[in-house]
Amino acid sequence: MTSPATLSALPPRTNWPAVLAAVLCGVVVAMNVGKVPIAMTELRSEFGLSLVAAGWVSSMINTLGVTTALLFGLLGDRVGAFRMCLIGLLVSALGGVAALFAGNETVLLASRFAEGAGVVAVAVSAPALLSAACAPLDRRFALGIWSGYLPAGVGLVMLLAPLVVPAGGWRGLWLLTLAAILLATVAVYRLRPAYRLPPPSSVERHPFVTAKEALSQPEPWLLAIAMATWTLQHYALIIWLPTYLLEQRGLAPFTVAMLTCLMVLVNVPGNMLGGSLLHRHFGRGNLIAFASLVTGLSGVGIFLDIFPDIVRYALCLALSFVGGLIPASVLSASASYARTPKQIGTLQGLFIQWGQAGPFIGPPLIAMLVAASGLWRDALIVTGSAAFLGIVFGLLIRRHENRSQAARAHS
Repeated sequence: MTSPATLSALPPRTNWPAVLAAVLCGVVVAMNVGKVPIAMTELRSEFGLSLVAAGWVSSMINTLGVTTALLFGLLGDRVGAFRMCLIGLLVSALGGVAALFAGNETVLLASRFAEGAGVVAVAVSAPALLSAACAPLDRRFALGIWSGYLPAGVGLVMLLAPLVVPAGGWRGLWLLTLAAILLATVAVYRLRPAYRLPPPSSVERHPFVTAKEALSQPEPWLLAIAMATWTLQHYALIIWLPTYLLEQRGLAPFTVAMLTCLMVLVNVPGNMLGGSLLHRHFGRGNLIAFASLVTGLSGVGIFLDIFPDIVRYALCLALSFVGGLIPASVLSASASYARTPKQIGTLQGLFIQWGQAGPFIGPPLIAMLVAASGLWRDALIVTGSAAFLGIVFGLLIRRHENRSQAARAHS
């Protein structure tokens, strides 16, 4: 858990503008995640992308997250969270600019690589800035707000796309995200005095020793796996809903986009509710187990086609909203299990890497099952298994939490 030295470095009062600026950094780079699926038809047409190339353009950020997030976290702990966050924003912006002037798919892929690196760099570093600007009593709630950065960014770009794309095409979306990145960069830089991270010690240990100390704890690994069980369920829903509404219900693309956007965005208040419950000292394990139970039951009603469409859509909203308790519980844990501020990035990298494993592994598994049978209900095999594992790991986390509380009570 967090050391007294770490707590003493935190301010007595929370600087909420600085907290929101750090969250904004995550939201704007998450817009880079959501813009490509919307623009994929135009990108394929302009660049002549094959299905394979289009897949790489779409999945580049997930691929980087699942393979390098922990390394980015270690690097962020080494160079400093503020520098890492600014570097991530800069690299994201450079990637966006490169895409605007891309003349072939190679440059486009390179731009997506840069944007992906920027997303991961900000995701592992911004929570440390947020924690530094928080009073200890507000930290759980603030990190709960942070946990909604990804659905907020993806949902925001989905919401604005119908207004931007008709006027500016895919480049309009890229310019929108570049403007948002510039805004976040200015905000976080102007508020830099609030991010009072302690100066490095003159006898500072080797970074791998510090990282090993953080990663030797069992709780972060349990939380990371729980994160993967949630993201797998959520991305399965994001894939299924627009396909179902377009192909089986024949709804207009705009209607489908808005219904999908609402389903994604409702995850954000779920994240905030999770932060509020953590602030009231609800156990992370209890929240994860409860949320996994609800998402698992919701998935049964969604994929088995036994309810009217309105009920199935309501279950989609319930899955996304209640599921928000899980990332709030996981991503807020980095500051609790980091024994020094320099371990926060390492733990965030661990959580993000496992969280990206869900969308990286889940959709291909679901596609294989559905393609073999022609029935979307077979997706329930994957999502139901993930929900069950989420309950199991939530209970394991609760057991470790109870042991830690008992040990503190006897010390």
